[in-house]
Amino acid sequence: MGCTTSVILFKGIRTVFERNCSYMCKQQGESNALEYTAYNWSKEDSDLLISSCLAKPKLIEPLDYENVIVQKKTQILNDCLREMLLFPYDDFQTAVLRRQGRYVRSTVPSNAEEEAQSLFVTECIKTYNSDWHLVTYKYEDYSGDFRQLPSKLAKLDKLPVHVYEVDEEADKDEDAASLGSQKGGLTKHGWLYKGNMNSAISVTMRSFKRRFFHLIQLGDGSYNLNFYKDEKISKEPKGSIFLDSCMGVIQNNRVRRFAFELKMQDKSSYLLAADSEAEMEEWVTVLNKILQLNFEAAMQEKRNGDAHEDDEQSKLEGSGSGLDSYLPELAKSTREAEIKLKSESRVKLFYLDPDAQKLDFSSAEPEVKPFEEKFGKRILVKCNDLSFNLQCCVAENEEGPTTNVEPFFVTLSLFDIKYNRKISADFHVDLNHFSVRQMLAPTSPALMNGSQSPPAFQDALHAAAMQYPKQGIFSVTCPHPDIFLVARIEKVLQGSITHCAEPYMKSSDSSKVAQKVLKNAKQACQRLGQYRMPFAWAARTLFKDTSGNLDKNARFSAIYRQDSNKLSNDDMLKLLADFRKPEKMAKLPVILGNLDITIDNVSSDSPNYLNSSYIPMRQFEACSKSPLTFEVEEFVPCIPRHTQPYTVYSNHLYVYPKYLKYDSQKSFAKARNIAICIEFKDSDEEDSQPLKCIYGRPGGPVFTRSALAAVLHHQQNPEFYDEIKIELPTQLHEKHHLLFTFFHVSCDNSTKGSTKKKDAVETQVGYSWLPLLKDGRVLTNEQHIPVSANLPSGYLGYQELSMGRHYGPEIKWVEGGKPLLKISTHLVSTVYTQDQHLHNFFQYCQKTESGAQASGNELVKYLKSLHAMEGHVMIAFLPTILNQLFRVLTRATQEEVAVNVTRVIIHVVAQCHEEGLESHLRSYVKFAYKAEPYITSEYKTVHEELTKSMTTILKPSADFLTSNKLLKYSWFFFDVLIKSMAQHLIENSKVKLLRNQRFPASYHHAVETVVNMLMPHITQKFRDNPEASKNANHSLAVFIKRCFTFMDRGFVFKQINNYISCFAPGDPKTLFEYKFEFLRVVCNHEHYIPLNLPMPFGKGRIQRYQDLQLDYSLTDEFCRNHFLVGLLLREVGTALQEFREVRVIAISMLKNLLIKHSFDDRYTSRSHQARIATLYLPLFGLLIENVQRINVRDVSPFPVNPGSIVKDEPLAIPAGNPLMTPQKGNTLDHSLHKDLLGAISGIASPYTASTPNINSVRNAESRGSLISTDSGSSLPDRNPEKSNSLDKHQQSGTLGNPVVRCDKLDQSEIKSLLMCFLYVLKSMSDDALFTYWNKASTAELMDFFTISEVCLHQFQYMGKRYIARTGMMHARLQQLGSLDNSVTFNHM
Repeated sequence: MGCTTSVILFKGIRTVFERNCSYMCKQQGESNALEYTAYNWSKEDSDLLISSCLAKPKLIEPLDYENVIVQKKTQILNDCLREMLLFPYDDFQTAVLRRQGRYVRSTVPSNAEEEAQSLFVTECIKTYNSDWHLVTYKYEDYSGDFRQLPSKLAKLDKLPVHVYEVDEEADKDEDAASLGSQKGGLTKHGWLYKGNMNSAISVTMRSFKRRFFHLIQLGDGSYNLNFYKDEKISKEPKGSIFLDSCMGVIQNNRVRRFAFELKMQDKSSYLLAADSEAEMEEWVTVLNKILQLNFEAAMQEKRNGDAHEDDEQSKLEGSGSGLDSYLPELAKSTREAEIKLKSESRVKLFYLDPDAQKLDFSSAEPEVKPFEEKFGKRILVKCNDLSFNLQCCVAENEEGPTTNVEPFFVTLSLFDIKYNRKISADFHVDLNHFSVRQMLAPTSPALMNGSQSPPAFQDALHAAAMQYPKQGIFSVTCPHPDIFLVARIEKVLQGSITHCAEPYMKSSDSSKVAQKVLKNAKQACQRLGQYRMPFAWAARTLFKDTSGNLDKNARFSAIYRQDSNKLSNDDMLKLLADFRKPEKMAKLPVILGNLDITIDNVSSDSPNYLNSSYIPMRQFEACSKSPLTFEVEEFVPCIPRHTQPYTVYSNHLYVYPKYLKYDSQKSFAKARNIAICIEFKDSDEEDSQPLKCIYGRPGGPVFTRSALAAVLHHQQNPEFYDEIKIELPTQLHEKHHLLFTFFHVSCDNSTKGSTKKKDAVETQVGYSWLPLLKDGRVLTNEQHIPVSANLPSGYLGYQELSMGRHYGPEIKWVEGGKPLLKISTHLVSTVYTQDQHLHNFFQYCQKTESGAQASGNELVKYLKSLHAMEGHVMIAFLPTILNQLFRVLTRATQEEVAVNVTRVIIHVVAQCHEEGLESHLRSYVKFAYKAEPYITSEYKTVHEELTKSMTTILKPSADFLTSNKLLKYSWFFFDVLIKSMAQHLIENSKVKLLRNQRFPASYHHAVETVVNMLMPHITQKFRDNPEASKNANHSLAVFIKRCFTFMDRGFVFKQINNYISCFAPGDPKTLFEYKFEFLRVVCNHEHYIPLNLPMPFGKGRIQRYQDLQLDYSLTDEFCRNHFLVGLLLREVGTALQEFREVRVIAISMLKNLLIKHSFDDRYTSRSHQARIATLYLPLFGLLIENVQRINVRDVSPFPVNPGSIVKDEPLAIPAGNPLMTPQKGNTLDHSLHKDLLGAISGIASPYTASTPNINSVRNAESRGSLISTDSGSSLPDRNPEKSNSLDKHQQSGTLGNPVVRCDKLDQSEIKSLLMCFLYVLKSMSDDALFTYWNKASTAELMDFFTISEVCLHQFQYMGKRYIARTGMMHARLQQLGSLDNSVTFNHM
């Protein structure tokens, strides 16, 4: 009942006003003249005229915000809502967030900082040890869209249930439904096949079910198609198809013959099939007739609704005197009900707005996380068992389990045959039984002794668990099916591979063979236990697909005998390439046995595992019985998009002996079974010891002094596949080198001969060495080096000179110093770089910091060379590189240096974006960037120097490619400026100063210059480079918004004015989008309300807030005092004179801002909302200026009353012309509306002496309640000269433009504007509303109530059936429109 009562009551009030408004008569001549001119304008001419007539709005100089705050300090502090006028003192602060790692301690060695001498190493260590530095904004959660507010109330599940007459009548009609045959309508029944149209199931012949269909007509004339299991239609149907929602019937023979499809309004469909073609055509014809009837009925209902509104209005006018007689009682009861409702908890207005419920997070900033270690797909590899068919008991007394007859050693690694490379380090496993391990002699003391002890953290670990690892975690960044897990199997050196493998390849009775092999194995283990030989290999696939799904069903292949001529990694890759070719794999000799290794996914809470440097994780439990799990290092491809910024200290060198060519050497009598011993030394003196930094093998110490490669029997040109892992010292110097010692190993275990001969197991047969540093960088990749027969002291100093001379000690070269040894090294370090350009830059910076004279030209040269830096290196060392560049920027003494630093930063930022690694930059700015300590006499600030450099780069004469990159990725530079400003203010205690004293004038000038320099790029490059201009516009808005937090707010207002001045009416749509995006970001500032100072600005002392002179239109004074809201409303008003796309953008932005005010939990009270509403009171004037565009009949979704339109006046403007000039008319004595409004509001009696007798008022033609530009109507009069009009004090109206559009607004635009209107009306105080009513002119009052009436109609509930039919009609019209278009296209 409520909705109908409201409409009737409002129409009664409105009738009283209309009868007293004689000013409605228009000047006929002016209308005719305007009409004649308008008919000669085309739409294109009109748009052109709009652009030329709408002059560029005058810029309003903003108030000096900081001075106003000081001058009105007392008034502000005495205001009960002072929190709406002042920024909080704790608005922002800097914070230090402790770096959280995965490990029990820092990955940086305890003495690393003291040892580090290189600037690059030092800075890397600082990066990994430093905590995160943040700037936090206490109210940042309020600085986004309304959808990102922190405590937005939960969405309404549903509104309270109400029953309306219109729905009751519809329900009665449905209850009274009867068969169509009884009503004389269409009817049909018969058997059809119904297809299952579930989207998850494909429609097949089997999915059709035979059902009996019955077409019936309901009481309201609509049709239902019910279906049953049998012909007993008296039962409840199995289902119904509501034909009011059907959009079309088409034949569909794709799945079944004689099938047809019913297309529904919600884009679903029903698939039915008949038994014959004739029956199908019968059904299709009947259903199409029903669809035609439904469409005609909907159109008729629309027309009937219009006529019904006519009757209602005439009845209302006839009973007007009766309504007026009890008007006071109604007004009083309405007032009491309103007060009661206000005191109760009610649903917020915007909760009913569909836009407020949409999940649109396009404007949300991306979530930023600190840098952290990231891995690819992680695979847990569990090594369970290795068993060969040849087995026996190895114990002397033959009491014990049956095991392998000798020890075997497994090495696991990953190979990628797609990219032809080894992608992981080796993982060494000892799966031998305890009794088998006892066969080996104790480890040589020479490998273990030394003054340098392993890292202290190993003391906490179980030595036994560390010695025999069985679980490893491999990581794969780019998983795909062509990655293999390869197991290489070695045994103790005995002889040739073929001879040693032969017993394992026979399947006959093996007991005697096993005893013989065991006897030989025991002798070999006692004599040659430390030497290994290749034996066999096996492989298996890891992944099913590129998504990283593990192939858990795959098992290791057969164990293949190792070929002594195919040992290298390259040979292994060739073998794996044929792995899926059975005909080729069948040719390989197989060793009978089984390798049991399983793979699984890694759980996040896996206990007891260590990283590749043997540092335990946080959840490590020293006393746990869980087996230790070791992370195996991944060799990540050197591709930028697969590279992560380093976050932990790691400094590993992998050494790979490849090949030794010794078949032509004459220096040694016997050199066949050649073993290579690798050592890492820091001196070439005679008595120097190797460093204990080589990672040991299972069963031995964690770190050793040397490592041995596998030995090939009777090979003078042996190949090697071993990998030696070295923990490099933090600081390398020129003496650090690798020393290779070659031994001939005697494999003869004959018992004949003397004891002295038997003891000569190994004989030295040469030396070779490789200095680790070359030009300050670690030497990597393949190296060919000579071999020496002796090793004199100071061998590193040897240098070849010309003419056969040399410098240094005498060295006896094998084969005259030919490069006989081929080795390869691979560096995995987070403190050393292989990039020459980066190394040179840091080296030069170190020289200048050490006191060397800095040359600007020299530094510029090194800066320019950084553009050639490798992409993956740039990403890996990103924080360290950027920190150093910003440090150089603050210490630059020449502009050229500063500009070139900025160019390098632009290059780095662009490279990250192009590789899709923008998140790393955001992490750097938010967490890692830390401004250098500010020393006035020595250094400058980053924000000032960077701003100046940006200005130089944005000059028209600068390189356009660089400036385009700066525009495109400008967010990074503005974010750095923001953080630098915040840290500068807090760390130098300048935050306590007045805002106009916080930053020097030079910085204010730099900011203003960069804004002015940026604007031409935004407004002129939007066509050629739309992404760059759009990004620059948004980034500038974010920067300006945040400047409100740090800088003089009056200065920031001026920068906004500078920005707005670059736009004009008639701009392309893109520029309007830019402008409103800028305003959206700025107006979303968390302290937007205090920035607008919702306080009285009247002269003299104001005792009460109600006494102030409220602004109801956009005067210059209002726009100056309330700068942001004034600017916004002016721009919205200007946008309303533009084309639809621009209007939608402006209206949406305004509405979203009001929604945010409504949902903001800081301003929940009635007084808060009323104070906010005072800022938007000029919206009334804005809407009144466009009332004829809001009050449009054709866009209304409801029946309206055409009889209320003035019929004796001609059309003022045809629909094709969107322009109009406001007319002037006669005035009405204002005594009428004052008292009547008092009666309505409940504060005065309507029967005062000044109130005319309502019954005696002439029933004149009323002013049209709805103006249509398509049917005859008159335009509203204006009376700006009226003494009590709001325009008396507000000279120019809203925009000051003489030309106003009167073309239709879209229905969505109207509804959005009306929602804004209702929010302000609902939120404003009673005093503010009464003041408006008393001070407004009669014309403005009538327009106000016209808008209010349009609100009633626009949001009137029309019933459930009306909603369904309207949706069906719109969809049907769209379908017919597309059909017409296709027909037209086909006939062209």
